[in-house]
Amino acid sequence: MIVIRGDGVAAYCCAYLLGKAGLEVVLEPVDRPRLPAIMLSGHALALIRDIFDQNDLFRDAPQIRKRMVAWGADSTLLALEHSAVVVSEELLLRALRPSLALPDSSVATEWTVFASRPLPTPAVEHPFGSRMASAVAVSLQDGSEPETCWIESLENGWLFLIPNAPGSAWLLAVGSAPDALLAASRVIREQIAQAHSGAGRFPAYPRIVSPLSGDGWLACGTAAMAFDPLCGDGTAHAVREAILASAVIRAVTQNGPNDDVLAHYEARLTAGFRRHLALCREFYTSGASGPWWRGELDAIQQGVAWCDRRLNAHGEFRYQLRDFELHALR
Repeated sequence: MIVIRGDGVAAYCCAYLLGKAGLEVVLEPVDRPRLPAIMLSGHALALIRDIFDQNDLFRDAPQIRKRMVAWGADSTLLALEHSAVVVSEELLLRALRPSLALPDSSVATEWTVFASRPLPTPAVEHPFGSRMASAVAVSLQDGSEPETCWIESLENGWLFLIPNAPGSAWLLAVGSAPDALLAASRVIREQIAQAHSGAGRFPAYPRIVSPLSGDGWLACGTAAMAFDPLCGDGTAHAVREAILASAVIRAVTQNGPNDDVLAHYEARLTAGFRRHLALCREFYTSGASGPWWRGELDAIQQGVAWCDRRLNAHGEFRYQLRDFELHALR
């Protein structure tokens, strides 16, 4: 029996794929706050539809077709094409929640997938940054552009405006308090008629757990890694982690314990985390030049170096994921 602790996208994806492979799966939900809005890129949505066999998923959800970007000191406002939908996390999870048979208490637990905290004692989180984010519900000005999101860098942080219904949006403020960032804004402030209630503060800095697996367990989703929302597609990352995690579990349940397979899982996730940090580095290098940006950029550089040390120690990859299964490379 496979126990999956958590009730997010990664947990549901693991449960769905393992159940589809014929393994007995038990979901242990964890009570936690839900994100008020998630922007799913066209790529992320296509991946989720493919994995869960739901070709029409969120076809009627609010669309984002344009991105307005003011990034860098005195930068020109750029209009870029975009393809995404906006949904609440609760709506997303309701659509993906798998139907599982009742667990058989007489069956021993073979593996535990931690898709939510707390993790087993050996696991330690490595944070690379200190930035915090706040989500605030706002009303938009009359005549605001529909199907358009806005992003703006400022001296002490950045703002991201995500419409979620006609005339309303969620404002994500990273760095200073929302009021302070809006007061300094020259672009996004003009789109907002009124700010309403907030959804609290939460970490927005990248972080990864090490080790990512152990005797009879592995970490997946946000329990394994968390990403800066600036780069987007955290949901797609969680799905890809779950695909690999389910392949690893199938491999060890079929062939017995295999340290090489678990080392491959750790290395692949570390490589994915490094790619995210490299993308963050591009944005934080060009966002602004003040102390806040320099401090966060230094932390990102430390994270890249940490990943490089671990990947150099791992060596070449010895497995490849094909058709949701791991295959050893010759």
